[in-house]
Amino acid sequence: MGSYTTGPGGDGYNEALLHKTILVGDSGVGKTSLLVQFDQGKFIPGSFSATVGIGFTNKVVAVDGVKVKLQIWDTAGQERFRSVTHAYYRDAQALLLLYDITSKMSFDNIRAWLTEIHEYAQKDVVIMLLGNKADVSSERAVRTEDGASLAREYGVPFMETSAKTGMNVELAFLAIAKELKQRAMQPLDEPRFQIHDYIESQKKKSSCCVFS
Repeated sequence: MGSYTTGPGGDGYNEALLHKTILVGDSGVGKTSLLVQFDQGKFIPGSFSATVGIGFTNKVVAVDGVKVKLQIWDTAGQERFRSVTHAYYRDAQALLLLYDITSKMSFDNIRAWLTEIHEYAQKDVVIMLLGNKADVSSERAVRTEDGASLAREYGVPFMETSAKTGMNVELAFLAIAKELKQRAMQPLDEPRFQIHDYIESQKKKSSCCVFS
């Protein structure tokens, strides 16, 4: 399974469980805010300057008693058709694809992002669709049902998130980590971990997760 490493913070993890996850989506949908909320547990008010190029954060999370290290890459949305982002798709194990529920355009562009992902990413990459900024429900331009319907069409899990309140942010990353851990460690004769079912069961546990 690879060696067991202890980092500077004593964050022992199995090197076989180092996974590269990439945040993609239009500029302004909240990719950087989502990453900061997950990494630091806080929301930085005011608009971020657009991410320039690509940056990443390492985060070790415990999944069923096993430590999984996620290397989470934040991409610049406006570089959408440039080859730099495509190069990073190739060795990603997971992609979090974001749109902004207050921006119909960012949702309409999801199909273009999915086309690009299917062209450049690995065939078995884990994809999750996230409708971010769910706290701004008064300005909602995309219905929850529309996000869920698009996700069903492409066979990917879906949830709405809020980088501001933290709603579903940890769940999104933990579901990815759980799926990747299972893929790395699971004997072939065991039933596959069902990321869709896991997310639905976790959402049902918390009434905070649905905005009307």
